[in-house]
Amino acid sequence: MTYASEKLPEEKVFKDPVHRYIHVRDKIIWDLIGTKEFQRLRRIRQLGTTFLTFHGAEHSRFNHSLGVYEIVRRIVDDVFRGRPEWNENERLLSLCAALLHDVGHGPFSHSFEKVFHLDHEDFTQAIILGNTEINRVLSKAGAEFPKKVAEVIAKTYKNKQVISLISSQIDADRMDYLQRDAFYTGVQYGHFDMERILRVMRPREDQVVIKYSGMHAVEDYIMSRYQMYWQVYFHPVTRSAEVILSKILHRAKALYENNYSFQADPVHFYSIFKGDVTVEDYLKLDESIILYYFQEWQKEKDPILSDLCNRFINRRLFKYVEFQPSNEQLMKLIELTNLFKKAGIDPEYYLVVDSSSDLPYDFYRPGEEEERLPIHLLMPNGEIRELSRESEIVDAITGKRRTDHKLYFPLDFLKDFSEKRNLKKQILEILQLTDKDGFIL
Repeated sequence: MTYASEKLPEEKVFKDPVHRYIHVRDKIIWDLIGTKEFQRLRRIRQLGTTFLTFHGAEHSRFNHSLGVYEIVRRIVDDVFRGRPEWNENERLLSLCAALLHDVGHGPFSHSFEKVFHLDHEDFTQAIILGNTEINRVLSKAGAEFPKKVAEVIAKTYKNKQVISLISSQIDADRMDYLQRDAFYTGVQYGHFDMERILRVMRPREDQVVIKYSGMHAVEDYIMSRYQMYWQVYFHPVTRSAEVILSKILHRAKALYENNYSFQADPVHFYSIFKGDVTVEDYLKLDESIILYYFQEWQKEKDPILSDLCNRFINRRLFKYVEFQPSNEQLMKLIELTNLFKKAGIDPEYYLVVDSSSDLPYDFYRPGEEEERLPIHLLMPNGEIRELSRESEIVDAITGKRRTDHKLYFPLDFLKDFSEKRNLKKQILEILQLTDKDGFIL
């Protein structure tokens, strides 16, 4: 028996609040879960700063990765097995790619990536191909096996069926995180009939399609995703925390570049600040490390870094007002920027426009930069039809990008009239935070 086909003496299970149980029979999957790189995901939250808005959102990338693996396992073992369009030799590759698809996420994932111009998918591939425990486990299944797993993550693998299981507009990744995030945040938006969707999934050449009879379950899934983005993922309070987090990292980097003498020297950040981060350095970073520095930096002499860290650690978040990027609003922003400077409040760190944007569903349009694999329906006559051509609900939102803009600022600074009183009152008036008598709303 080869390692790739080796089974555990007894099936292992993880109790899971979303899927009830995660089932593991393959030795390679069990070994991958035990690697230090995969265990690191326990120390990275799935939803970044959302725990400051929804107190239950403490779940990790580890939870989610197991969930994605379980959904793919059910598809390939229960739904696709025995179907002529599915190559059983792709089973193990699909399972490993599903399990490892997020292994390259950094602490506070997307905010961290934006500040330092990193890409978690690049690091996922580097971890899979590098000098890691994960690579050594995968290599036992074949010298080329790690490369194949990395190609699935990079969406360059020759079999597009395998890619679409993990990365498409209806994939195991989205189906898990919508339900998991809904569960842990306590909202109802992310729930949909996954059992029905799994039952009507069918393998076809280069893609996975949905039987026409399951169209309504897919409509429900797409609307659930739409609601989750606007009610949870783009929640303005979460974005306030992300703004502060980003500004902390920007400030620390700027201070480092100006040879500031830190009381708590950010040794874990050196290679990232220099733009020369190695996989080894990257893997040392998790949210416990980041929060340690934030705790310590509250005591720094630099007033901006100290204040921002205090805000993040103790949830003293920025307030916000609606902001539409019109000429009138942009002129107001310029005026506010000047007033902030005169009031001694650095607008670089304390006056921030944040924008969130989502495209709930679209299909590939030739010439566009981002290819979006459409959802295809398998019609009763065997024809393949793109979803929005059959669903009026999906057609109504196809290609329609929704964007929201907020202006964030520290209201507590503006309410402190111990100095620069008139300037601060002027700022509050522009922000429309005072009533006709000049009292703060």
